[in-house]
Formats: sequence, C-alpha cells, structure tokens
Amino acid sequence: MEAADRVMTSTYSRFPIVLVEGKGCTLTDVEGRTYTDFVAGIAVCNLGHAHDGIAEAVADQARRLVHVSNLYYSKPQIALAEWLVGHSFADRIFFCNSGAEANEAAIKLARKYFKDRGAPHRFRIITMEGSFHGRTMATLTATGQTKIQKGFEPLLEGFDTVAFNQTEAVRDAITEETCAVMVEPIQGEGGVQCPAQGYLEGLRELCDKEGLLLIFDEVQTGMGRTGKLFAYEHFGVTPDIMSLAKALANGLPMGAMLAREGVAKAFTPGSHASTFGGTPLVATAALTTVKTLLDEGVLENCQRIGKYFHERLQALQSKYAFIREVRGEGLLIGLDLTCDGAPVVTACMERGFLINCTQEHVLRFIPPLIIKEEEVDSLISCLDSVFEGLSSRSEG
Repeated sequence: MEAADRVMTSTYSRFPIVLVEGKGCTLTDVEGRTYTDFVAGIAVCNLGHAHDGIAEAVADQARRLVHVSNLYYSKPQIALAEWLVGHSFADRIFFCNSGAEANEAAIKLARKYFKDRGAPHRFRIITMEGSFHGRTMATLTATGQTKIQKGFEPLLEGFDTVAFNQTEAVRDAITEETCAVMVEPIQGEGGVQCPAQGYLEGLRELCDKEGLLLIFDEVQTGMGRTGKLFAYEHFGVTPDIMSLAKALANGLPMGAMLAREGVAKAFTPGSHASTFGGTPLVATAALTTVKTLLDEGVLENCQRIGKYFHERLQALQSKYAFIREVRGEGLLIGLDLTCDGAPVVTACMERGFLINCTQEHVLRFIPPLIIKEEEVDSLISCLDSVFEGLSSRSEG
C-alpha cells in the first residue's frame, strides 16, 4: 500500500486492504482475511470471481490469438455482435473498452446522424441531474453532477441538464438545436434512483414526436443486473442507441454501443474507431459471459434473490428510523440513509463484508448475480449489528 501511494496517482481513496484472490462471491486479502463481496467490482463481476468457464475460455483464446486490431475480422467479435443483435433491439454494434468510451460513441453517433441528414445545427443532448456517464471530457460534461465536473472547466458545449423523472423538464429544454435525450433507465452512481411510472415511456413518445434520438446508458443496469438482460425490458421501451460495459466481459475491459440500423449507418469507415475494441480475447470472455447469464439461470437467481434482499432490507427499515428508503431493481439496490454512509461501509468491511456508498448517504448493493440467500442473510445480520451501534450512539 505504501508503494502504491508513492507511485500511483491519487484519484482513488482506497480502502486499506490488498485483495489477491477471489472465488464466486468471496474475496481474500494478502493477509488471508476473507470478505463477502457485495460490490462486484462496481457491478462488473456479475458471474462472480474466477468463474471457471470464463477462465478456461480466456486461457484457450490467449494461447491462440489475443489482438489483431479492427483492420481485420475475428470470429469471437463477430459471434458476440451476432449474439447482442439477436438478444436486443439493435441492428449494429460498435465495440470499445469502457462505459465512458461507449457513451462517447453514442454522443458522436447522435451528432453525426443529424449532420448526415443535413441538420448540423442539431447537436445538443439533454441529460439528467444525478446521472453519471463517464470521466472523459464529453461524458463528464454529460454527467449531471457538478462534483464530477469540478476542476475541468470549461466544459464542452452541447449538453443541457434537467431534473430526472420530469418529462416536462425535458420537453421545456428542447430547442431547434436538440438532437437527443440521454438517460440511465435507473441511476446507479446517482443513488439508485428509479424512474417514475411512465417516465421512460414519456421520453420515448417525446423523442418520437420531436424527431429526437433516445439514448439509454445501460453501462451499470445492463447484462442482467436488474433481473433482465437489459433494464429497458422492464418498461417496454426501446432506445435508438444504447451503451454497455462493466459486466459485459465479467471483469475484462469491454464496452459496446448498440444502435438501430437507420442510426448506425451514420458511422462509416474512418468516422470512429477503437484500437482495442472487441479484441478476440475480451470478445471471447464476453461471449462466454452472456451465454452463461442465460444458460445457467443467473437472471432467475437475480430476480429471486433481489426480491428477497429487498424484503430483508425493508425489515431493517422498519426497525431503524435513519433508513429513509429501500429502492432498486434486481440486484441493483440502494438503502437511503439520513446519515453518512461511509462509517457503515467501513464497519461492514471490518466484519468481512464489502459494500459501497454513493452520494454520501446511499448504501449501494451490487453483488455478483450468483449471490445466495445465506450470504444475504449474513450481510443483513452484519448491517443490523452496525445499525444497532449507530442507533445507540445517536440515542446517547
């Protein structure tokens, strides 16, 4: 840890543990202590750690072909693209390395689409307060959180931020320069904020009426996190463009932008690129991941355990006055507190559980989708003990 603090940039406030091994939902540190993982690499390792099928597929592919660039075709990439097209609204796929890069591609495609249609003045994108779309200049500008943008001004031109869950706010922000609306179906980093009934449907209707593109950022909600392959399936609404990353390759760096044919054709040779996008190695990992999600009952487990987890947290809510709300879908769950959540995260870590806090007061639970009831029960017991301590101190 001292070496890391000496040679690495200080962009993270890391916890004082060094993790060296993982299996399923359990992580082990350098001193041999084990932790039940309810973070999953920030909603990345949906199949858990050291998944045998993925490890075997990656090892086999690494012995044959790792990288050739996108100047050439490769079989794993083609197979993955076919799978994603076959299981989504999309007709075309662009592969990249991260969620930020997938969202950059979505932003560029939306602008290029209108440029090609003879409307270069239509370049502005409406985004939502509390959103998180990435750390590049374009995606941090699109992000509706000033703390993410602070220190990087001047921000890029072309983004208008309005309140989440308010269709009228989007309608009022539309001008003759607007080209798209960009939204997370459920805000993860923003505190697990779920859409109000009819909100996403209203955005789809509004975009259709005004001739705008609808972009869904499913970097965190995609790949089974909410109990369905993609979160948009819960609402019966399909976007024109969608971004994926995080869990797509279960820990290997992988992103993708998906789009309808009529929109995707705006990307032509030379208009966009990614050197490492969809290499044979990561495409193999992703293809194994997505097939496992459907073939091994992972989505069903996510739905069942998510409901159970939600109910157990609601029981805690009825017991402790400082729990404001339990919200989420599947295994993307937020526990909104009236107090600082950081001490709870630390106390749980000391007891052998890794959890996350976002927006300073929302405990976010995003475990591997293979988590079991008994692991949830153990965390609930831990939280109960920690909350009991908080309650006693507040009363004292």
